[in-house]
This record gives sequence, structure tokens and C-alpha cells, in this order.
Amino acid sequence: MATCWGLPDALCSFPSLDAKSLRMMRKGIDDGFREIVRAHSETIDAATAPLQIFLNWLENLFTHAPWPAMMIVILAIVWAGARSWRTVIGAALAMVLIGVFGLWTDTMTTLAMVTVATIVAILIGLPVGIAMARSDRIQRFLTPLLDVMQTLPSFVYLIPVVVIFGIGKVPGLIAVVIYAVPPMIRLTNLGIRMVDPEVTEAADAFGAAPRQKLFGVQLPLALPAIMTGVNQTIMMSLAMVVVASMVGVGGLGKNVLQAITNQYFTTGFLNGFALVAIAIIFDRTSQAFGKRLQKHREARHD
Repeated sequence: MATCWGLPDALCSFPSLDAKSLRMMRKGIDDGFREIVRAHSETIDAATAPLQIFLNWLENLFTHAPWPAMMIVILAIVWAGARSWRTVIGAALAMVLIGVFGLWTDTMTTLAMVTVATIVAILIGLPVGIAMARSDRIQRFLTPLLDVMQTLPSFVYLIPVVVIFGIGKVPGLIAVVIYAVPPMIRLTNLGIRMVDPEVTEAADAFGAAPRQKLFGVQLPLALPAIMTGVNQTIMMSLAMVVVASMVGVGGLGKNVLQAITNQYFTTGFLNGFALVAIAIIFDRTSQAFGKRLQKHREARHD
């Protein structure tokens, strides 16, 4: 019987499993996944305990430290990276506005989360990127996986994380790391592969061991690309903080989520401004540091 464009029903509705089969398949997969998680819950808790301890310690340090001390530390980091008084003054003004609008504590909570997520992403991404750079087979295997990780909607990361780890700061941290680590891996791999072959050949000619060549030649020359990876990891961590607030992460992301839920325009705008201010500070600092590394490398090779 014709149903659309004069075509038979079989050509109008794509063949699919019936509702009962789909329900049974989903239930079987979900139940099996939950059983695996229950069976290994103690191992999962033990594995995530160091992250929980470190995150709680850093958050307490940031939120309970006197604000002048935190301001000095932040501006010192900005100066060490950017070496620009304009950037330092801009960062100081942004932090003052954040404090004036009563967002200082929430900002420090978010900074602690982003700091831990960035450290973990670097610890994971750097060795994986080195392995990709040293093996074409590993690169072929990981590239499609990284493509999937970078194209999946950020909300999708929360589903397996919540099922495995539950609700709380650590699950949110893990979701942020998974979302933010691909640029670190890709740019570490790219930076090492872009090192001039003549330089590595010279290192081989002088009898450098693989470890000596990696740490003495390849990584120093790849530092600008690696710093770009750090920059992108920080930016993606800040972007994911709002989404991760759905599973118990506090700070500015939680405030933005509440503002969306309750339609509080001013609250959402102010917390969004704080996130943007932090992102700009980190972006300008890390970019300036990367450019300085690039100029230093060019000066050494001239």
C-alpha cells in the first residue's frame, strides 16, 4: 500500500528492530554495565581517592587563603608567563571585578577544578602524545579515537562517568579531563613530528640514546606546540566546567546552571563574565609564553 511519494511502505519507513527487541537490548547492556561497576566499586573508589584528596586540598587552599595572597600569586603567574604589564593590569582589573560582584569564592573553586584537570590532562596527554609521535601504528589507532572524543557532545561524557563513578566532584573532574585531553595529545604528537629531521639526525650522529634525543632535542623544540596544547586544554576545561556542574561540580558552573534553570539573567551574565575573564587571562598568558618559547628557539638556531 502506497504511503509516501507513491512508494511502498517498506521504502518509506527504514527497517528497524521492534520496540520489544530494542528494550531488551538496552536493558541487557545497562544491567551488564551496572553489574561490572558494582563488582569493581571498591577498586574504582581506591583509584579515584587520590584525585578526591588532591582536589579537596587545592580547593580548600584556594578558597580559604587570604584574597590578597591569591591575587599576588595569580598576577605573579601571569607576569611570569606573559611578561607584559598590560596583561597583568588587565588580569588585576578582571579579578577585582570578580571580587566586587561577590564571585571570588566560586571563582577559586573553579580555578581549583581547572588546575587539577589541566595537570591530569598533561600527565596523560604528554606521554600518549610522545607514544603517538614515536609510532605510526599507535597514531593510526588513536587518531579515530581522538576524532570521536572531540566530536561527541560534551553532555554525552557525563553518562558513563555518572554510571561508573556516581555524582560528585571527582566524576565531574574525570569528565572534564576526558573532554580536554585530546588537544594535549594531538599537539604533543604534532610538535615532536615537526622537529627538523636534520636536527634529530645530528643527534643520532653524535650517538644520542632515544631517551637523550627525546628529552634533549625533540621535547625542547616541540615546546611551543606543547604549550599550545596546554592552552587548548585549559580553554576546554573551562568550557566543560559548566556542563560538569550537572553532576555535582560547584563553582561558577553551578551558578550558571542555576541561572539557566531559574532564568536569572543577571546571575548567569555575571558568572559567565567571570568564566570569560579567567579564560582570557589564561589564554593571553599561555599564548605569550608560547611565543616567547618560539622566539627563544629561533634565537638559539640563528
